[in-house]
Amino acid sequence: MSSTADAAGSSVGGTTEEAGLGPIARRPATTTRRAAPNPRHAAPRENQQHVVILTGLSGAGKTAATKLFEDLGYTCMDNVPGELLPDLAELVSVDRQRFEKVAIVLDVRAGNATLALAAMRGALEGRGIKPRVIFLEARDDVLIRRFSETRHRHPLAGRRGIAGSISEERRLLDPVRADADVVVDTSDLSLRQLKERIFTNLEDAPVGQELVFQLISFGFKYGVPLEADLVFDVRFMENPYYVDALRHLSGLTPAVREYVMGQPIAQQFFDFLGKFLELTVPGFRSEGKTRLTIAIGCTGGYHRSIAIAEELREWLERNDYGTVAVFHRELERG
Repeated sequence: MSSTADAAGSSVGGTTEEAGLGPIARRPATTTRRAAPNPRHAAPRENQQHVVILTGLSGAGKTAATKLFEDLGYTCMDNVPGELLPDLAELVSVDRQRFEKVAIVLDVRAGNATLALAAMRGALEGRGIKPRVIFLEARDDVLIRRFSETRHRHPLAGRRGIAGSISEERRLLDPVRADADVVVDTSDLSLRQLKERIFTNLEDAPVGQELVFQLISFGFKYGVPLEADLVFDVRFMENPYYVDALRHLSGLTPAVREYVMGQPIAQQFFDFLGKFLELTVPGFRSEGKTRLTIAIGCTGGYHRSIAIAEELREWLERNDYGTVAVFHRELERG
């Protein structure tokens, strides 16, 4: 993979992996807040090595993400043959000062990506290094458009055509996606938004049984986030869009939040949501899950979903569930 992200103010383009991630947005849409320290959780180790395995679909944004890691001071390694991955793990573990921050791109070009990931992860963990696996994906129509715009060849290109190649790659990488720590849908992300999502997920991994929550508000008219573990539809609530005084205000404003949460059905839903999470979060923890992505959708993703996501963030923090990051996907469309 070659080429770089464009300068600020432009979109990512001209690469096999990233063309068309969209224009740079005007306002931040991601907020991250950490709950009050819990004495039950030990403090993270200092001077810990940070190793990221970056994987995902061709055209989903790996080249742009690699450039972002380089800007963070990571040593980035791309297109390493699967047979060399154990030796690479040995090198990274031996010279920990030199390789304090490492990002390794691993995808279908490594051969059997599932075995390659397992070998790399096992080799690192066997040397006391726990890597963070980030999987990037996008919708089929977006991937097809990006390849069409750049005229680059898909790694699995053959007689099956681009759509068939994407389908085959999804099948091959499905076990890798299932084993990833973080899944990011780049379909509608600008370069800056991709940067925010990656930076949010570079925080220290949770210690003990603490979960990291990622809340995404979205509009169903623009598609459901692919990375969501749980999806909740709040379109049954009265829509502030039809109130002239609220139409141009987002769910971040007190007026819209009061309108949404003032509805009896909204309070009933939120009570249900709280009880649902009280029931299921311990189960997620016992299964070893460290991150949970919850998507909350309304029609346009600008009023109800944002208000409910913010209410949920406050509830999670107030009850000391762990670190909470919030991403309002459609905020800038308003």
